[in-house]
Amino acid sequence: MAKLKEIRHPQPVSAQEWKEKVLKAPVPVLVDLWAEWCAPCHVIAPHLNRIAAEYAGRVLVYKLDVDQYPEIAMQYGVQSIPTVLFFYKGQIKDAIIGAVPYQVILRKVEDLLAQVPEVTEEMLEMEI
Repeated sequence: MAKLKEIRHPQPVSAQEWKEKVLKAPVPVLVDLWAEWCAPCHVIAPHLNRIAAEYAGRVLVYKLDVDQYPEIAMQYGVQSIPTVLFFYKGQIKDAIIGAVPYQVILRKVEDLLAQVPEVTEEMLEMEI
């Protein structure tokens, strides 16, 4: 476990961790549904790495391997990868399907952050 403010890279998430890490997260969450064999998934990976670093403490970025956890992809109706789901307070707020430029992801992150309260110092110290 690490403090929220220290998480600066996308983290793997499993089906078993989904509820706790994604749905109960105190801040907005981006989940990259991907697979190792998916070339477009590797195209957007640097964009998500950058978002995780630039928005550390304000946004969490997780990666879910759809080959290992197809039940999560099915639960959310994901039919194509990469798909990035944007969550807040357990609800999907937005999604991106396919490899898109960094600016598209950034715009959606900014739009989501404009809808949520500011992160408090107490939240930054939370163990995630």
